[in-house]
Amino acid sequence: MRHKHVTANGIDFAYLEEGEGPLALLLHGFPEAPSMYRHLMPVLAEAGYRAVAPALRGFAPTQVPPDGSMRIADLIADANSLHEELGGDANAVIVGHDWGGFATWGAAAHAPERWSKVVVADVPPVRFYDRKATDPVQIHKNSHFYFFQMGVADQIVPVNDFAYLDWLWRHWSGSVPGFDSTEDRQAGKDALRAPANLRSGLGLYRDNFHPETFGTDRWTMGAVLADLPTQPTLYLHGSEDPVVDARTLADIVDALPAGSDGALLDGVGHFPFLEQPEEVNRRILKFLTA
Repeated sequence: MRHKHVTANGIDFAYLEEGEGPLALLLHGFPEAPSMYRHLMPVLAEAGYRAVAPALRGFAPTQVPPDGSMRIADLIADANSLHEELGGDANAVIVGHDWGGFATWGAAAHAPERWSKVVVADVPPVRFYDRKATDPVQIHKNSHFYFFQMGVADQIVPVNDFAYLDWLWRHWSGSVPGFDSTEDRQAGKDALRAPANLRSGLGLYRDNFHPETFGTDRWTMGAVLADLPTQPTLYLHGSEDPVVDARTLADIVDALPAGSDGALLDGVGHFPFLEQPEEVNRRILKFLTA
């Protein structure tokens, strides 16, 4: 696995790379790092893809954006610019999880000529979120969305070696026997350890779920992500991540174009690429080679 840098959309991106062939761009979320794709990258490389996993803007060692913006429109522009700068063509595929999943929904919809197939995990299209909006269990599960709006979060999150992020990982994980998040928790912490990087990570929530606009017709993230991809899309979701149930999953797949598919992964929480990598890799490879 090679460590490289590239400038795209005015940002210096650090990325991991493995394999040769059509581009497979892999986008992580919060509080994660590109190494979360370490199980998938060799499988894609073996299948003839050039797997590239960048650190998102603001996540070390990628550059903090000069204007500080972590808006979803900028993450989408980053993804499509990375396609350009990395020499991607119409055979490229894009994979995203969590915030990288939001960026993937947008990149595929806004530049369909760049991406032949799409894979997203654990963040459904925004139009499906309102089904759980008033569920107390879901509100509690997403309590970090509200906490991160507070200025004190910058002081609390780093305490005791980012103990809050350790709690988030435990809170979001499923019940797969033997799953150990230690390595990935450490990588996520290291990506946010510097104050400027932590501000960027928290900025994902502050810029995109601003308390004065979220839930109103002025919420820009909802408008930016209103359209679905026109390419075949695979949607994966852990059965213990309560945003999506079997009925909602079926509705998501029905709303996607021909050739799309979806799966609820039994016992898996919010981190399917790490909690059940063999099953996830199998499904992705089957989908991409169909």
